[in-house]
Amino acid sequence: MDIYQFPALVITNDDMEPLAVVTEGDLCRAAQSQGGLMKLANESVMTFATPDPYMAHPETEISDALLEMFRRSVTILPVVENQKLQGIVLRIDLMQAMLIDSSPSN
Repeated sequence: MDIYQFPALVITNDDMEPLAVVTEGDLCRAAQSQGGLMKLANESVMTFATPDPYMAHPETEISDALLEMFRRSVTILPVVENQKLQGIVLRIDLMQAMLIDSSPSN
């Protein structure tokens, strides 16, 4: 996460089916409660992740996805087709797409 400056990751099984999402916030809270980041080194990431994340289909309208992300207070949205992870988008990505789409030149 740190190398690519990405705030969250989707955890999948071997078939690329999303199982959970772990965010930078999840890890920070875990490190604080455990007494430091190094204490997490031997823990499974699933211990701190959010299972069964909200997901969207590639055909989901941007506005619908963004609204649902706001409702659920999530910042990362796994995009899934046929139960397999196709990609992810961040809330900021959807907000930027909405702004570009609504600009007067479009």
